[in-house]
Formats: sequence, structure tokens, C-alpha cells
Amino acid sequence: MTGAHSRIPTDPSDEALSTSRSRRLMSGYIFGNPPSPDNTTRHAMYSNLVNERHPTPPLRDLQGRDSPPLSEFTAPSSPTTAGEGMDSAAAAASLAKLKMSTEAPGGGDDGLPRTDTYDPLTGLNDGEADLDESAPQAAFTTAEYMKGEDTEAGKYRFPRHRLRKTMKDETKIPLVIVACGSFSPPTYLHLRMFEMAKDEIVESQTFEIMGGYYSPVSSKYKKAGLAAAQDRVRMCELAVEHTSTWLMVDPWEAGQPEYQRTAVVLEHFDEELNARSGGVTMSDGKKRRYKVMLLAGGDLIESFGEPGVWSEPDLHIILGRFGCLIVERAGSDVWAFLLSHDILYSHRRNVIVIKQLIYNDISSTKVRLFVRRGMSIKYLLPNSVIQYIYDNQLYRGSDARLIQ
Repeated sequence: MTGAHSRIPTDPSDEALSTSRSRRLMSGYIFGNPPSPDNTTRHAMYSNLVNERHPTPPLRDLQGRDSPPLSEFTAPSSPTTAGEGMDSAAAAASLAKLKMSTEAPGGGDDGLPRTDTYDPLTGLNDGEADLDESAPQAAFTTAEYMKGEDTEAGKYRFPRHRLRKTMKDETKIPLVIVACGSFSPPTYLHLRMFEMAKDEIVESQTFEIMGGYYSPVSSKYKKAGLAAAQDRVRMCELAVEHTSTWLMVDPWEAGQPEYQRTAVVLEHFDEELNARSGGVTMSDGKKRRYKVMLLAGGDLIESFGEPGVWSEPDLHIILGRFGCLIVERAGSDVWAFLLSHDILYSHRRNVIVIKQLIYNDISSTKVRLFVRRGMSIKYLLPNSVIQYIYDNQLYRGSDARLIQ
């Protein structure tokens, strides 16, 4: 069949689709709101600025990357010039307003948003969307300490910027929760474990949470897939420093030249919280000790029962002196396991089992595998951590190669 109406439709090119989608995203039209003339002009002006300073790479170039950045910014193209639809004064005012808006957090040195992480829909860099402005910030960084610098800035400082010093209900026990682990990388499961523990503690009406800590293991642990200690500490900081009002990252264990046993790490926290800080200040001026408890997954409690993995003195310290908060895994029965082992059963009253009401089995091992395969890891861990992984080219080789 021939004729004017017999043409076979062809699919639009990738570049055409990308440009068309970008126009809709920038205008808001994808959400059913036709762009106003002012917004159209504003986006056209923005497009001119972006294209001039940051030319957009063709889509085929982006597809050629084995591990693309967290988000790609594609500037819209438009034949509209900056002066169309408004007089010169209005155009100048709009341009000034545009430049002011690009100087907000997330902008580059040239006043434009960073195109490697900028989200045109929200105006935020990925990772800032979960920002909690009420979160107290640390007055120092851990970078110098993790580098082993023999300077004032390189000295170890125990993080206390979110540690509560007084109690709301003095009839309860002041509790500090500590999670030891590889955190290579930290995932949303690691973050959710603290929140699940908090819910359990609030429900029990026995303890009052005074703070929570991540304690990444030393690089000397020699575990498969273990990134450098300074990278894991930084990723944990990125995960919690701007999103939580009660979680902190202690770099002490990660900065040690030798592997530190879990019992020794818990004793370190007890020393810093009670011996050095003096504990919690009560309303009558007296001091009370912080109780330190280990937060871990069900796989840890199961390893307690494996012969030769843990020494009996360490188990008595961890379970008897401190105690454990155990997040139960799907298909496991922690209480049945406690019943079957003498040491664990003797300390069962110092173990709090936390049931997952929404099961989360995100695995750091699988996250590393996804990175190596060039697969998406978005929504498995915080955006700021994802960006750090890509920026620092982490987890590109096999897990065995990561062991130094």
C-alpha cells in the first residue's frame, strides 16, 4: 500500500526522547501543569547558562559509562531567547533572581548547580533531601585522625555532639546503643536497625535512649569486601551526620592499627562515657552511669554459639556486663537459639530480641556486587553514600582484591 497515509512510523531517536523529557521535567508539564510564560522564559535563560558553561553530553556517551553518576542532569534546549516575552528590566530582574537561586547549597563555584548530582525537580543535590536541620553537628572532623596525622587535628576525639547529658525520666536506665560492624557500605538496613531498636526501647519503658554509635571495624579485620577504614567511616558519617539527631560515628575502632575484639570496643565506650565523661547528670546533681548495649543482627547471636569463634570470657563481657539488642532475621528463632546454648541462656535476661515488622534484608555484599556489575543501588542506601562510592571508585574490583 502506498500513498500519503501509508508511511511507516519510526521511533524517535534517543537524543530526541531525552531532550523532550528534559523539557517536560524542567517545565513541570509532566505533572499536568502547563508552563507559564514566565517559567518558560526562566527555563530558557537557565538553559542558555547551563549549555554555555556545562555542555550536556550526548545520551550515547552517558550510556557508555559502566557506572554512571548518581544522577545525570540534562539541560533543556529551547529556541526562546532570554529577552522574548518580557521587557529588558523584567529580563534583568529574572536573571538576577536565577543567579541567586543557583547560589544555594548544591551550587558549583560558577553559581550553577553541580551538574553531576543536581536534581532539577527539587533543586537539591542528591543526599540533601533527608536533611534534618535540627541535627547537632560535630565541631571536628575525623579525616585527620583516620589518616594518622601527628597534629592537633589528628588527635582522637570521642564524638559527644548528640549524646544527651540529662534524662527526661530519671526512673529509667540511661542507654547508649553501639553497632559494631564492617559497614562496607552502610545501607538502609543498618540505619533501620537503630530505629527498630529505638521503637523496642520506647515500648519496653525500661530504658531511655541517650545516644547511638556506629563503630566501623579496623582494616586489619581482613574481611572480604572491606573498603579502607577511612572510606567506611566517612560513608557512615554521610549516612547519619545530616539525617539523625541521635546517631554518631566513633572512628576509634576503625583507626586502630590492629583488630579490636567486640568486648574491647564496648569497654572503650564504657570508658569514654562513664570514666571520662562521668556519666549522666541527674536533677539532684549526682552522676549515673550510662548503660552500653551492643546492637546486632541475628547472624551475630548465632555466631556466639559456633565453637572457636568467640572466647567464653568475651561472651560473658558482651552478654553479661553489657547486653545485646538483636534484630531477628526472617526465618530465624533467636529465643530457640538462646535456649540451646549454656552461656547465652545464662545471660538471656540481658538480651532484647527485636522483631522486624517490615522485613529488610538489604545486604552490603549484594550492594558491592551491584556496583561491580554496573547495576543501580539507588534506594538501597543513602544517596550521599552512593555518590561517595562513585566519586571514589569503590567496590569496582572483586571482594578478594579489596583486602589489603
